[in-house]
Amino acid sequence: MQIFPVTGRSQSREFLEVPLKIYASIANWIQPLNKDIDDVFDEKKNKAFRFGKVERWILKTDDGELIGRIAAFINSKYKNKGDRKPVGGIGFFECVNDQHAANILFDKAKEWLEAQGMEAMDGPINFGERDRWWGLVTDGFQEPLYCMNYNPPYYVALFENYGFQVFYNQVCFGMHPKSPLSAKIWERHQLIETQGGFTSSHFHKNQLEKFANDFAIVYNKAWAGHGGLKQISKEQVQLMFKKMLPVMNEKIMWFAYYNNEPVAIFVSLPDLNQWFKHLHGKFNLLAKLKFLWIKKFVPNRKSAGLVFGVVPEWQGKGVDAYIIGETAKYIQSPAAPYEEYEMQWIGDFNPKMLNIANGLGDVERSRNLATYRYLFDRTIPFERHPIL
Repeated sequence: MQIFPVTGRSQSREFLEVPLKIYASIANWIQPLNKDIDDVFDEKKNKAFRFGKVERWILKTDDGELIGRIAAFINSKYKNKGDRKPVGGIGFFECVNDQHAANILFDKAKEWLEAQGMEAMDGPINFGERDRWWGLVTDGFQEPLYCMNYNPPYYVALFENYGFQVFYNQVCFGMHPKSPLSAKIWERHQLIETQGGFTSSHFHKNQLEKFANDFAIVYNKAWAGHGGLKQISKEQVQLMFKKMLPVMNEKIMWFAYYNNEPVAIFVSLPDLNQWFKHLHGKFNLLAKLKFLWIKKFVPNRKSAGLVFGVVPEWQGKGVDAYIIGETAKYIQSPAAPYEEYEMQWIGDFNPKMLNIANGLGDVERSRNLATYRYLFDRTIPFERHPIL
């Protein structure tokens, strides 16, 4: 076996080709768009390069057959609660079912990260935001959501045999969107509704700037400063919403207000993978035309929850039930086309959010991903992510 750094277009193309061999016989895998992977490693498109750097490698047999790949990265903004040591990351790992091959890839990433001054590595994670390419699937191997990692079950053994340990689990919840919400949700919803001062609205494309500002206010109060997450500007949200316009459904993006001040958001999208799985990784002009045809004529029956949050001063007071109920009024109506719903992952270090998800009604844990950690000094006791 031989390992090679990715240094040019030829190796970048081979980096994209590795999964085609790994998943050739796995029906539930959906090939990501090549551009979405390439963008992670493009300094002009990935802002994480402002705070770190990345290296990639591909693994081949002595006969030149592609059998694995990995990326390693450092990011000064990457921090978890309780971390007292510099931690690097690995991601985009793919490998045949061979522990020796996996060890070669892990060793190369470890060697590079140690040279950068790191004392541990987390993976598989993204060189960028946590809502993409984060975690190893350990349970629930159904089709992945858009920009969600997928892997064969044997990857768990490859990681754990090397010495990785679960730093935290990433729990996803699914439900049939037409299933009744729990009575408790509606009771709490009614209490808020009759209290006075509360209103709600779904997103309106012709008021994009207003909703971008409202989103930024809630996001910055609810998340900025946690787990390395930074403040987001209204302008950044505007750009994000503009990119979402061709695929969004305004009526599954909800905002709650108290005396006209934004206090909660519940943003979902149609699951893009239900369309993109027909494109086989391509998004050139011909693929874009095909996508427009598919979007028009192939109904998308699955939606995905992207962002759910309540500002701190209203947490635990029923506002979560209020915005869930407002969203359900459309989702559970005959006008809504969705027959499947899955939420993006919630860390098992966040029991408050897990309780909210569990309390929705007829929900189930649809899949589990895990963020693993490997300590370079094997004599140091391992500690899991602390509870928030």
